[in-house]
Amino acid sequence: MTSLHDPIELARQLIACPSVTPVEGGAQQLLADWLASLGFTVHHFLDGQAPDGPVPNLLAVRGNTGPHVAFAGHSDVVTPGNGWNGDPFAPEIRGNLLYGRGAVDMKGAIAAAVAAMATLPTDHPGIISLIITGDEEGPSRFGTLSLMEHMDVLGLRPDLILVGEPTSQHRLGDMIKIGRRGSVNVWITVNGQQGHVAYPHLADNPATPLVRILGRLKERTLDQGNDWFQPSNLEITDINIGNEATNIIPAQARARVNIRFNNEHGGQDLIDWISGIVAAEAGDKGEVRSAISGEAFLTDPGDWSTIIAGAIKAETGLEPELSTSGGTSDARFLSRWCPVVEFGLCNATMHKLDEAVALDDLKQLSRIYTQIFRTAIGF
Repeated sequence: MTSLHDPIELARQLIACPSVTPVEGGAQQLLADWLASLGFTVHHFLDGQAPDGPVPNLLAVRGNTGPHVAFAGHSDVVTPGNGWNGDPFAPEIRGNLLYGRGAVDMKGAIAAAVAAMATLPTDHPGIISLIITGDEEGPSRFGTLSLMEHMDVLGLRPDLILVGEPTSQHRLGDMIKIGRRGSVNVWITVNGQQGHVAYPHLADNPATPLVRILGRLKERTLDQGNDWFQPSNLEITDINIGNEATNIIPAQARARVNIRFNNEHGGQDLIDWISGIVAAEAGDKGEVRSAISGEAFLTDPGDWSTIIAGAIKAETGLEPELSTSGGTSDARFLSRWCPVVEFGLCNATMHKLDEAVALDDLKQLSRIYTQIFRTAIGF
């Protein structure tokens, strides 16, 4: 029988589940079995529809009253790709490292959390829950957002949330995330009239206003950053005319931009700004389509970050840096509810070939999580 106190063995079993987004791959059922044996009530959900669903989601809860502390994470992993020194879903220990897809992002952290919860008596004070989605690495339409809707129906809004994303940079515990920048993608299309390049007066080149639009977008400094966030940045991620002929003025020109923005902006405000420039330069020949991946958020340093930093220092001796760097995570959704802090393993190999976690880090992370849970629920 599996010892639920051993994060290494738990991580091995989770890694062996080929749970590439949004396939469950056996990972959530494995988790459900473990958590049920620890006295958790487990809820399974299958949310959404094609093309972005259905998505497997899991909620596990133990306890009835008192402070509610949740651990949030994802059982899905990115595709392994080719070139591994072994099977990415056949976990292997070589030296002091455990290799396999998801070892770092983030099956290792889930294993450490389960092992930490296994050390707590089932009659502990407070409420502990695990919020596990199968779509963090994908579109995220029917993952954590759907789980939040289910939890609202059940009346289970946490008071504090720990997200197990790999936040450490060089040593376990050297960085935790107290916020993230938002992200918005905008697709710009300018329509014109095709014609011969020798007769431009008989055509309407859409590339000309598109170049002006992109120039105006890039010339603006969005902000200078602030105490907790780096400056927002707009990047042109695609320009496409699709014209293989050298003597044709094209009928359409397209571009895509992405903005990573801090908490001095809102996603819709940035979309409105871009739409205004497109209208000014292209009139009714311009079209804008947009998608906000997430808004910027900040959990102000306070009791929750202090509890987590204190547990890290007690175990490692490190004073973790409080950061908002990096890409988006599901914390962008959960932050609507309560204070959210992200803390997990070293991120050097996440999404890479031969992804691996140090065995000592897994054991140490589990001990840190144990102290965090105990302190947060007042045990």
